[in-house]
Amino acid sequence: MTDRFLRIAVPNKGALADAASHMLRSAGYRQRTDAKDLTLIDADHGVEFYYLRPRDIAIYIGRGHLDIGITGRDMLLDSLADANEIMALGFGRSRFRFAAVDGANMTLEDLRGKRIATSYVNLLQEYLGERSIEAELVGLDGAVESAIRLGVADVVADVVDTGTAMARAGLQMFGDPICESEAVLIKRNGGDLGPTADALQTRLHSVLVAQNFVMLDYNVSSENLDATTALAPGVEGPTVSALSKDGWNAVRVLVPRKGAHLLMDRLHDAGARGILLTELAACRL
Repeated sequence: MTDRFLRIAVPNKGALADAASHMLRSAGYRQRTDAKDLTLIDADHGVEFYYLRPRDIAIYIGRGHLDIGITGRDMLLDSLADANEIMALGFGRSRFRFAAVDGANMTLEDLRGKRIATSYVNLLQEYLGERSIEAELVGLDGAVESAIRLGVADVVADVVDTGTAMARAGLQMFGDPICESEAVLIKRNGGDLGPTADALQTRLHSVLVAQNFVMLDYNVSSENLDATTALAPGVEGPTVSALSKDGWNAVRVLVPRKGAHLLMDRLHDAGARGILLTELAACRL
């Protein structure tokens, strides 16, 4: 890397856009306030953000025009770009599935010779090729669930979240997922982007860690202190401070998010009072 800003691609619209910007804000970076802005410089952190169509991000990065970016794993794989995934980001999860009018009674073998409509031709071609299944792929730019009704295809393959759109179109999904997708951080194959990119990964990881923990604060008498700290020992032990009220302590402890409310019940039963649960934006362990 030179002294120039690290160029980061961010989805400008769609299911990934808001979550990506929110995660970057939680990691301490500036983000645009106007959806019409195409770029934003965060000089304090040495980065410049480019807001692009999610499908185009892997191509820009693979060709070296941008350094690093956020897109979907499915779009990265379909792009055939010279880029690779370096971190899963935990949002935008979806599955790439086959569906048909009588999908409940179909298997992958039934795809042979069929017309399959999809917006992910390259990804699907590779999947079918690995299984020696020959079919005619019909490339469409979205809304593939209408392809069967319009006579364009016999089967569709599309990225689904809940599958509601498929069901409304009278289609049933079948077979294992072609791809399990989510938002990922990607960079060009080969090369070292330097400390600014390393800092970005560290910060994003701290946001992911924070999603699994919460902070608990409570007051407890000295006679009940051992009982409460045994219930919530924390990651590296709780912080205990004496209160101005004789014989009482303030306790702060990092605990897993899962089961946190049950833990609050148990702490209260053990003598804790004034129990507060605080969400975390970022956490480094």
